Amino acid sequence: MTSQLNVDTIVDKAGSGGTNVKIGNTSTYVSDGGNVTQNTVQGLAKAWCQLTGTGPTINDSYNLASVTDTGVGQRTTVWTNPFSNDDYAMSGGQSSSGGDASNVGIQYTAITTASVNNITFASGGTVDDTMFGIYLGDLA
Repeated sequence: MTSQLNVDTIVDKAGSGGTNVKIGNTSTYVSDGGNVTQNTVQGLAKAWCQLTGTGPTINDSYNLASVTDTGVGQRTTVWTNPFSNDDYAMSGGQSSSGGDASNVGIQYTAITTASVNNITFASGGTVDDTMFGIYLGDLA
């Protein structure tokens, strides 16, 4: 037998307005149009970072343990919680104070479930100042 809970607001026992919600990896959401359902956990970003290219220095991040400079424009990013395989996806970009922002990007290679190589480039061939990445995939 299935059940359904219809409420407007869920709050903690103290009534302060906040609560913790835990969802399973089979949870789904309904699309904006109401015709399609998708897996909620699969659609979430599992890691993200914003770093200064020189150093590198982590300005802010989620699920990122460390970043190591491995060469000119190259960094290795290590996850706090690793992915379950090396088939994760990444989207990223970078900004430049040197005027090379017209043609910039990040190439990545998933080397293990625990880390990734990031290579940054710019139209002028110089390493840019700030980069960001968003990573999607299955956590272990």
